[in-house]
Amino acid sequence: MVSILDGLKAAVPENRIFLDGDVMAAYARDQAAWAPAGRPLALVKPEDAEQVRAVVAACAEHRVPVVTRGAGTGLSGGANAVDGCVLLALDGMDRILEIDADEQLAVVQPGVINDNLRAAVAEHGLWYPPDPASSPWSTIGGNVATNAGGVCCVKYGVTRDYVLGLRVVTAAGDLVSVGRRTRKGVAGYDLTALFVGSEGTLGVITEVTVRLLPLPVAPPQAVVGAFDSLVAAGRGVAAVAASGIMPAALELVDRYCLRAVDDWKNMGLTDLGDVLLLGRIDTGDEAAAAAMQDCFDAAGATWSTRSTDVEEADALFAARRLAYPALERLGPVLTEDVCVPRGLVPEMLGRIEERGKEYGVLIASIAHAGDGNLHPLIVVQPGDDDARARAQLAFEAILDDAVALGGTVTGEHGVGLLKKRGMHAELGPDVVRLNQAIKTAFDPHGILNPGKAV
Repeated sequence: MVSILDGLKAAVPENRIFLDGDVMAAYARDQAAWAPAGRPLALVKPEDAEQVRAVVAACAEHRVPVVTRGAGTGLSGGANAVDGCVLLALDGMDRILEIDADEQLAVVQPGVINDNLRAAVAEHGLWYPPDPASSPWSTIGGNVATNAGGVCCVKYGVTRDYVLGLRVVTAAGDLVSVGRRTRKGVAGYDLTALFVGSEGTLGVITEVTVRLLPLPVAPPQAVVGAFDSLVAAGRGVAAVAASGIMPAALELVDRYCLRAVDDWKNMGLTDLGDVLLLGRIDTGDEAAAAAMQDCFDAAGATWSTRSTDVEEADALFAARRLAYPALERLGPVLTEDVCVPRGLVPEMLGRIEERGKEYGVLIASIAHAGDGNLHPLIVVQPGDDDARARAQLAFEAILDDAVALGGTVTGEHGVGLLKKRGMHAELGPDVVRLNQAIKTAFDPHGILNPGKAV
């Protein structure tokens, strides 16, 4: 009888199969430190789509689970190994296959780093807008799997808005193409959109065709407001939303994050204020920048300013991106990803603060505030099991608060393992059954990333 290992050896060169425990452990989990991870049977690093197809076909024959991963930057446990699985690492499939400047699209393998794609298309005067905070490290395949957003999605949308087509290996081991290269197309169900955000539970993505935009030419203008509380900063967000201004970015960073970045990088941020709103206008519209500053002031900013200095603006947004890794240096971080209507951002921020007091845990906050996507970060000292338990209770309570305000338990990180209960509470049993029926139709034997998302 042919074993699964024999099947893998027939599918890929033997030097692409790794059985060493330490090597597999390095790939067995993402950045969600609190999500459980199992012991894989093997790690496979295919070089092309045909090898991916052959590996999945072998796993389908033997009913062995397949867990696909990219750079491992996820924050919900969506790429974590399950016991006895084959870990399929696609980070080595990292070629940009085509850039079509006339049609404004690019075709890439799933292991292409987000920032590398942005740099490559910029040489053609083009731009790939989705920019998660992990863009220097995260892969396009992982971004597609979680429908990643980022700093500029308030104006430009999320990953799904830029995916035109995909090549995908199905649970049966077939390599299929979905989507199109044209600007329009309504033939059949929109399977491309269905695969985006499916967290590897419906198929394995081996190629992505993305839509591009012209590279912005106006120098960005930064608008900064300092506030003495999260709720006051939330009022600034609501004021911008009500004004009709369309910022290219509107980010929130609280005092804990500013202090953590300062302690790490000594950037002098703590002196700026307790909570900062960082806005960006990318059209060269001075009136829009002035109106955003007025919104901050009217909401109670203790001070505000505008800058057209590109380096200064970039430094502030770089500090925002450093907040999460800076906090990780302090201890295990349980990361939230809730999203609420923009007018309810002050209410949600207030509830987050109350949950921190109720459960006696430190909750730092960063946010893509412009689209209501909040990232409360619950920090626990290493080895404090009681605090860890209280942090988990606070995490679940914040999920429930978001749902109660008409929001969602995940704006961009995905459900993974950490938010399954919250997702079920948000969707309700009837819609959960519809999701499970789709999973069964695409993956009848349940081998693709089992136990995740649905």
